[in-house]
Amino acid sequence: MKDREKEKKSRKRISSIGLRPRVAIIVVLSIVMTAVMIIRLFTLQIINGENYDENHTMQILRTKTLKPTRGEIYDVNGKLLAYNQLVYDVTMEDSSSYSSNRDHNLTLNGILYNTIKVIESHGDSVSDDFQISLNADGQYVYNVKGFNLSRFKADLFGYKTIDELSPKQVDMSAADLIALLCSDKYFGIGTESVTKADREKWNLPESYTPEEVLKLCHFRSLLQQNSYQRYNAITIATDVSSETVSQLLENTGELKGIQVTEDYKRVYNDAMYFAPIIGYTGKVSEDELKDLQQKDSSYDSTDVVGKVGLEKEMETSLQGKKGSETIFVDNLGRTLSVDSVRQPQAGDSIYLSIDANLQKVCYQILEEYIAGIVWANIVDTESINTDYITSADQVRIPVYDVYYSLFENNVLSVSHLSNADTSDNEKEVYQQFQKKAASIFKDLKSQLTSDSPTIYNDLTDEMKVYQSYIVDTMLPNAGILNTEAVDKTDQTYKSWKAGTISLKDYLSYAISRDWINIDGIVQQTSYMDSNEVYSSLADYIAADLLKDTDFCKHVFRYMLMEGSLSGAQMCMLLFDQGVLKMNEQDYNNLSDGSLSAYDFIRDKIYNLEITPAQLALAPCSGAIVVTDPSNGAVRACVTYPGYDSNRLVNEMDSDYYNKLATDLSSPFYSRATQELLAPGSTFKLVTATAALSEGVLSLGETIYCSGIFEQTDKPIKCWIYNEGGIHGTEDLVAGIKNSCNFFFNTLGYRLGSESGTYNDEDGVKKLQQYASLYGLDSKSGIEVPETSPHLLTYDAVRGAMGQSDNAYTVSELARYVTTIANSGSCYDLSLISKTTDSNGNTVTEHEPKLHSQVSMPQEDWDAIHEGMKQVVQNSSAFTGYKGVSVSGKTGTAQEVVTKPNHAQFVGFAPSDKPTMALAVRVANGYSSANTAPIAKDVVNYYFNQKDLSELTPGHAIQVQSGNTRND
Repeated sequence: MKDREKEKKSRKRISSIGLRPRVAIIVVLSIVMTAVMIIRLFTLQIINGENYDENHTMQILRTKTLKPTRGEIYDVNGKLLAYNQLVYDVTMEDSSSYSSNRDHNLTLNGILYNTIKVIESHGDSVSDDFQISLNADGQYVYNVKGFNLSRFKADLFGYKTIDELSPKQVDMSAADLIALLCSDKYFGIGTESVTKADREKWNLPESYTPEEVLKLCHFRSLLQQNSYQRYNAITIATDVSSETVSQLLENTGELKGIQVTEDYKRVYNDAMYFAPIIGYTGKVSEDELKDLQQKDSSYDSTDVVGKVGLEKEMETSLQGKKGSETIFVDNLGRTLSVDSVRQPQAGDSIYLSIDANLQKVCYQILEEYIAGIVWANIVDTESINTDYITSADQVRIPVYDVYYSLFENNVLSVSHLSNADTSDNEKEVYQQFQKKAASIFKDLKSQLTSDSPTIYNDLTDEMKVYQSYIVDTMLPNAGILNTEAVDKTDQTYKSWKAGTISLKDYLSYAISRDWINIDGIVQQTSYMDSNEVYSSLADYIAADLLKDTDFCKHVFRYMLMEGSLSGAQMCMLLFDQGVLKMNEQDYNNLSDGSLSAYDFIRDKIYNLEITPAQLALAPCSGAIVVTDPSNGAVRACVTYPGYDSNRLVNEMDSDYYNKLATDLSSPFYSRATQELLAPGSTFKLVTATAALSEGVLSLGETIYCSGIFEQTDKPIKCWIYNEGGIHGTEDLVAGIKNSCNFFFNTLGYRLGSESGTYNDEDGVKKLQQYASLYGLDSKSGIEVPETSPHLLTYDAVRGAMGQSDNAYTVSELARYVTTIANSGSCYDLSLISKTTDSNGNTVTEHEPKLHSQVSMPQEDWDAIHEGMKQVVQNSSAFTGYKGVSVSGKTGTAQEVVTKPNHAQFVGFAPSDKPTMALAVRVANGYSSANTAPIAKDVVNYYFNQKDLSELTPGHAIQVQSGNTRND
């Protein structure tokens, strides 16, 4: 018994002894771990800038970027062209703490919803650059594709790379993504968990419109992406009114996190005239950011940068240097205090060599002359039979092409016709359209479902247009027909292109070859056989064509041709849809037939109420480049048509951008620096230089023009021969004055015959050599995007008179004639006069850059100059002209006989001591007889020889119809 008691005590003692060391060890370990954590935390605080105040609130040191103001742009005389205007933006920080995710959602949704309502109640708009939008049917759709769409989704789901997206997320439709974002898992927008009491507390609606859902999802997603940097605010609206500012400031207590901040928006004076060269700014894209970060690592994804033009090309000068604000934030990202501030440095200002007034006048002169060319060549007929056209001077513009262009170029809206509040005229037009469309769809459906469909070649011309549209445009645009998958060597494809099979046969075959994918049309396609797939495709085509605006435009063309839509009705639609200001007398006269549609539309074109750019017919565009011959400085660089860059900068007007992008007059395309066309006879001065320099022609030597040059395989007729004459004996001055094809064909032949027999390659090389000395082998040096020139590669005889495959921009022709004007110094052109810093100090100043030198005796230059002087004296455009002497060279370049020729003029003034040179082009302008007067009026303005009211009367300037000569 005693032994057992002793044993128990012993075990108890052992147990007790064993426990104490264990407890001690745990305690010691706890102390050590705590110490390590404290040391580690202290280290992290040092690394991350964290600290604690006397209230034990965590303070984390963070750096906030301060954006600089962008440099301004001036013309050569100091006229402001691009600047920054102070505006007020509405921003939001998610700076509160929340008891739950539900509380978080209700608070943010309530603040955002009510803020948006305040903004919109005063006519202001919230930012709408969300990558999901509503289509015409009110369905949620993505408005970006490819990488940009994947990047958008990755940002929403919080991924660093797009590779982290799951297959389900990659394939998620816009509607499904919106539904997910609205769910309680994400933003809790309009879910069942929101009670009546919640709605009353936060002034939320019982249900949201689709537009409201989009706005809330947009801003909630931006806040979510800022969740770990709450001190970085998101922008809800820019450039809001003073009324919006006042109401928001009055409600700061309820709208927590909402702030009104000062910002700057980019503004362009006379934007229409300068947009093609100055461009505009916008939020940086992923690709742009990568390129810019290679030059300056401080660029980030929130920056606004130059998108096109000088804004882009001079980006790093205009952008300025960023500043910084060092702040302390708490562990929720809320700002506690400001530690230090480094102010940003404004960007450099740019002074152009451009004279703003000259630029504006050149644009107006161009528009009025182009309108005059269109006006003079409109004929009262439905169409022109091109089978009987033998030369381009016979081409005219059928008035029915004018009517149709109103729909084709979106001057008139197809979709507007179906609106509820349309006029009686619109209702009647739409009823006729529906009747016509029903007939077309019936025929199409029959062709798609018939057991014996008609082969393409046996269809009517009208039905061919519709079927071609389905295959070439509708199905590829819908992502149904994969044009990249189509085997162009396949015999069935070739048969379709040859028109020897039917549309049904081709589409059925395309389905069997997996060129067609209808997953977006029907569900569960894997369980359908090819007949079922084809049937679904046919149903889709028949149902969706009516929604296809571009297809509907084709329908209106044939309605015009068959008379179910009249020209008068088309003209009345211009009033109905607000394109023209309502004139009840004209409207009623059109309606009762007392005013013809032909006379009406020509009058509107003449008075520029309908512009050449709106019609987008041939011609509808032009360019003028004016330079200083002493240094290559550009005084005007004009493209017609232009566009209003103010509607694309800051908060982009998406509708306006899309209209410009689809405009058939191509306003984004710089006709001055990007359009390559044959130079026509303006190239003959290169040939003259080569002939004199190579010794194949001497001064005073004559060549006899018999009217037909017959030393080539195919004889070449001089332009005068087509008018029943010859030039006879000519020296170089007369050859230039007369723009004699025979004379310059002879020179081209001689340049290739220096070895004794004609070798085309030798002649081409000689012409290339001297064209290169004039800078025609390279871009002009102008600081905006420019297309590389194309020197001739064959046929020296025709190339010598400006044919072959010569092709140059107007800016390149301007450098060429600038070199002639100063007798051989080929300077790179420049738009920049100087740059200055924010204090007005000069940073860089333009220095003329010599590209090459054309070395000839002065007597040779004198002969070329005299020939050019006589060109002008011999021109009907300069009849009665009494201003400073002008030297020039005309050029008319034929592309095809069924389209008007391209019209060009290069020249300089005064003839003896040039202080300006210029190049003018009107694509499809019929004849150089139409560009010579443009040049004359530019010279008149440049030297103050005529009042502006005479030069730009505000209406079309009358010209002769057709071509007067092919020089």
